[in-house]
Amino acid sequence: MKKVLYLLVFILSFSSCKKEEKQEVEPQKKKESEIRFGYKLDDYNVIQDTIKNGESFGVILDRHHVLYPQINEIATSVKEVFDVTKVKAGKPYTILTSKDSTQKAQVFIYKHDKINATVLDFKDSIVKATRFTKPVKTVEREVTGVINYNLSVTMDSLGLKPNLTWEVADIYAWTLDFYRLQKGDSFKIVYEEKFIDDTIHAGYGKIKSAVFKHNGKKLYAFRFLADSIKGKAEYYNELGNMLRSQFLKAPIKFQYRISSRYNLNRRIALYGNIARPHKGTDFAANYGTPIIATASGTVIESAMKGGNGNYVKIKHNSTYTTQYLHMSQRKVKVGEYVRQGDVIGLVGMTGNTSGPHVCYRFWKFGKQVDPLREKLPTAQPIDQSIKPRFLEYIAPLKKQLDSKKRAVSKPDKQTEIIAK
Repeated sequence: MKKVLYLLVFILSFSSCKKEEKQEVEPQKKKESEIRFGYKLDDYNVIQDTIKNGESFGVILDRHHVLYPQINEIATSVKEVFDVTKVKAGKPYTILTSKDSTQKAQVFIYKHDKINATVLDFKDSIVKATRFTKPVKTVEREVTGVINYNLSVTMDSLGLKPNLTWEVADIYAWTLDFYRLQKGDSFKIVYEEKFIDDTIHAGYGKIKSAVFKHNGKKLYAFRFLADSIKGKAEYYNELGNMLRSQFLKAPIKFQYRISSRYNLNRRIALYGNIARPHKGTDFAANYGTPIIATASGTVIESAMKGGNGNYVKIKHNSTYTTQYLHMSQRKVKVGEYVRQGDVIGLVGMTGNTSGPHVCYRFWKFGKQVDPLREKLPTAQPIDQSIKPRFLEYIAPLKKQLDSKKRAVSKPDKQTEIIAK
């Protein structure tokens, strides 16, 4: 009987110890203070705001108990790094104030964009101005898509921002007429996307490679640095031919239509429907659309004249000259050297025209010709001495582009690779 009592006491005692163990709570770890822009935020009152219309640097600091003599001293001390008179409405800023009863501003942080900021520290007698750049992570992505209407709409449906669409349009400007893309054409693009704090989009990096399937053909683009001295990468096809031509296909970068072609027997309603030669190609676009130089050269005419309206004429070399008519504004002057792709004016309706467009005229050896029928010179292909290195470099990129991967509505996160 005593043995049974001892056993019961032991079991109850053991059970009680177990309960006490379960009730023990681990001490909570002290939360670490957040550090941003190099400051421990727990040491300050943190105020985040956006510059309003009419607000100045002085007005903002005055509101946070900094007197104007000190504001003038701050502005003078930091002018080499930061011009406080050029703060812009709409830009976000952060102010760190003291935690005492004065709540006086001690640090002003002006955010230029998502990545870059200027930090003005005036809590001590010496005012400091420093540039701050957030760490950026670059991720490689690939995306595939099928054209149902046009490239812009398709890219937008994939959650891609317009500046990536424009970059793609630039790469293929010499080899692909985006106005002629057909429903069912497809593409794959391998590109870089930048992030801050792992999740906040901070822009795009390089487009590493791409392929468009159009009219049963594959049009490849591979970014490659052929000349390390010049340091400028170009885009080449799988054979090593540069995609960039001496002339662009159109004087408008994107979203245009050819409303009238070069036609020596065209009947023009504006002139009573009589037959008059039309020695230009009309590219219809929205009023104010940028007009670009189709090749590099020197501006030899920039004027307003009769039926031409506002126009610009560019001499490219001893063989070729181009002219751009009916502009709403001219952006270049006679004697100015322009590079291929530079904006030289805006689409308008000046001169003899019934709608907004640019009439593009093209001279070869002093005679106007149809640029769409001309076999125009291309840029130099990759040098034979480095072609083996180029082919070796693009081999895995081409394999990636050719891989059978279904189109996705968003870039597939499983394909992310941290770019080295």
